[in-house]
Amino acid sequence: MTQGYQQGSLVELEITDLSNSGDGVGHFEGRAIFVADTVTGDHVLVRLVHIKKQYAYGKLQKLLSPSQHRLRPSCIVADKCGGCQWQHIDETYQRIVKQNHVIKSLEYIGRFKNPPVVPILAPKMGLGYRNKVTYPLGRSAAGNVQGGYFRRNSHQIINLNQCPIQDSRLNPLLVEVKKDIQEQGWSIYDEKRHQGKLRHLSLRIGRHTGEVLLTLVSTDKKLRNVDTQAQTWLKRYPDLVGVSLNHNPDRGNVISGQETLTIAGRSYLREIFVGLELHLGPDTFFQVNTEAAETLINKIIEQLNLTGTEQLVDAYCGIGTFTLPLAQQVQQIIGLEVNSTSVTQARKNAQLNGINNVSFLMGTVESLLPQLSFLPDVVILDPPRKGCDQSVIETLRNVRPSYIVYISCQPPTLARDLQKLCQGKTYELIWVQPSDFFPQTFHIECAALLKLNS
Repeated sequence: MTQGYQQGSLVELEITDLSNSGDGVGHFEGRAIFVADTVTGDHVLVRLVHIKKQYAYGKLQKLLSPSQHRLRPSCIVADKCGGCQWQHIDETYQRIVKQNHVIKSLEYIGRFKNPPVVPILAPKMGLGYRNKVTYPLGRSAAGNVQGGYFRRNSHQIINLNQCPIQDSRLNPLLVEVKKDIQEQGWSIYDEKRHQGKLRHLSLRIGRHTGEVLLTLVSTDKKLRNVDTQAQTWLKRYPDLVGVSLNHNPDRGNVISGQETLTIAGRSYLREIFVGLELHLGPDTFFQVNTEAAETLINKIIEQLNLTGTEQLVDAYCGIGTFTLPLAQQVQQIIGLEVNSTSVTQARKNAQLNGINNVSFLMGTVESLLPQLSFLPDVVILDPPRKGCDQSVIETLRNVRPSYIVYISCQPPTLARDLQKLCQGKTYELIWVQPSDFFPQTFHIECAALLKLNS
C-alpha cells in the first residue's frame, strides 16, 4: 500500500467534520483531506487523487468503520449521482451540521459574537420534496435515450428511472417520456460536437394542486411530430396541464434559452402558496421546496409582528412569492425586480388574488429604492446566490429602513453582507432563522432580521 502525502497514496483517515461543500474532512500529516460520501465519525481508507500544498482531495476506497450518523441511502445510485450529496447521513445530523455552518459563517465571516441563530426549521419530508427537476439527456452505448443527473465532477449522465428527492408523482413521466423520445427518433444533443437537438427534460409540479408542466429544451424550435406527441402526453397524464419547448441553440452549460413556446395545453400551472393561487411557468423561479418556503414566510411574518400599517419593499421579488403573502399583512408593499417576465407574472398573480395594495416595478434595487415616495418600514432582500452588490448595500445604508429581512441560500455571502450592513453599528442583527429547504444536500436557506439603531 502506497503511503505518504503524494498522488495515488492510500491513507487511513478518521473523518472529523463536514466541509461547507458537503465533503467529509480528515487530516493526514497536518493537512486537511476532503472525501466525498463520508461523514463525521467514519474510519476510512482513502486514495489521494488531487494534491495541493496544504490540502488534498481523496476518493473513498473502503469504509473501515462506519459512523453512528451513517445510514443506507434511499437511492441505489446515491454514491454516483451528483443530484444530492448526503443521503448516507441521517437527517438529524444533517441539520446539526447546517445549523453549525450558519453559526460559523456569521462568527468567522460576519464577525458577529454569539449570533442570534434560532433552531433550524425541519421539514416534515426529507424525501420527495422537489417540485421541479431538470434532467440532461443523453444516449447509452447501446443508443438508448438516457436522462438523469450528471455523475459528480463530470458530464457523464447517471440514468434514472426514479428519484427519491423529487415529488414521487413525477416518476412515471421520467420513465415513459424517455421511451417516447426514443420512439420519436429525436436526436439528442452532443455538447462536445454541438450537434443534435434535445438537451434537457424538465418537469414541474404544483405540490398543492398536483398540476404538472413538461418542458423539452432543444437547440431547434422544430421537432418532428412534437405537436401530436404533446397531445398524447396530455391525454395519458390527467394532471399534465401543459407541454412547452424551450429554445436554447447556444453552446455552454446554461440550461434554458430565452424563448419558450407552448406546444399544447397551458403555459402555466396553478399552485397554492400560503393560501394564495400562483401561476408558475416552465421558467419561473420558485422555491423548489414549497412547504419549507411556506413555513419560512410565516416565521418572517411572525417575527416582524406586523400591525397592518407598515409600508414594505420586497427587493428581488421575482413573481411575488413573498410579496403577495406579506401584502395581506401591511398597508402597502412594492416589489422590485429586474426581470421583465417575472414582473409581468407578479402583476398577474396579484390581480388573480385580488390584492390591490401591491405594485411591481422593473429595474435594479439600487436605482429604484432611492426613488420611492416613502421611507419603507421594512425591506425584504432575497438576492441571487452571489449576494448583494456593494451598490445595493450602500443604498440600503443611505435609505435606512427600520428593518431589513435578508433571505439567502448561501451562509458565507449572507454573513458578508450582514457585516457590511451593520458596519458602524448602523444596524443590529437580532434574529437568524435557518431552514432546511434542501434535505440530502449541504445547502441551507436562512432568513436574518436587522434592526436600525436609533
